Amino acid sequence: MTLADVLSKVKKAPIVDFDPKKDRMLTVHFDLLGQELSEDVFSDTATFSKWVEAKRVNAGAKFGMGGYDEYREIYSRSEHFNGTEPRRLHLGVDIWGPAGTAIYAPLGGAVHSFKNNDNFGDYGPAIVLKHEVDGLIFHSLYGHLSVSSLEGLEVGQLVEKGQRIATFGNYDENGGWPPHLHFQLIKEMGDYNGDYPGVCKLSERGVYLTNCPDPALLIEF
Repeated sequence: MTLADVLSKVKKAPIVDFDPKKDRMLTVHFDLLGQELSEDVFSDTATFSKWVEAKRVNAGAKFGMGGYDEYREIYSRSEHFNGTEPRRLHLGVDIWGPAGTAIYAPLGGAVHSFKNNDNFGDYGPAIVLKHEVDGLIFHSLYGHLSVSSLEGLEVGQLVEKGQRIATFGNYDENGGWPPHLHFQLIKEMGDYNGDYPGVCKLSERGVYLTNCPDPALLIEF
């Protein structure tokens, strides 16, 4: 059975506090740039944060969400993603909301690794959980967290489904981004610890999407 088959039969816990009966989720895309979201906006973190927050609030939404398999020129704001062939393809789902928003484990598992990836544009504090369902092992990554989210963690520490594991970090601690959660599924972690590429080169799209299936498989609202 594939990971998608296995997870389709599993009851998950919501990753954030969201009630679809009363709360609104705004779909957010950064694949197109225009006059509203210009380089002048996304190159300045404080301005970019205000832009994202205004979008969410003006739409009456509790959170904004989107971005899997999305090509984003906004990564040009950070040298972390530039090179001969720049990295621009987003491999996770972003959930945008206020700093301090609680994050919960969608499934039980154990702490695989954690680290503060403090390059500008990087994840900032990140946690990776390891899960096993019906004999299939896979991982979930949570990036752009608050620094306090890493306090008291230990590799191998057990995590229960629905347990609060972290909070959204502010832009001065989360790698320099508007407050949000980067959530990603990863089959094989390789040698990575507390980190795994969340953005890849377009030429490597097939390889990375095979190893990083759609995070919607673990999102339940």
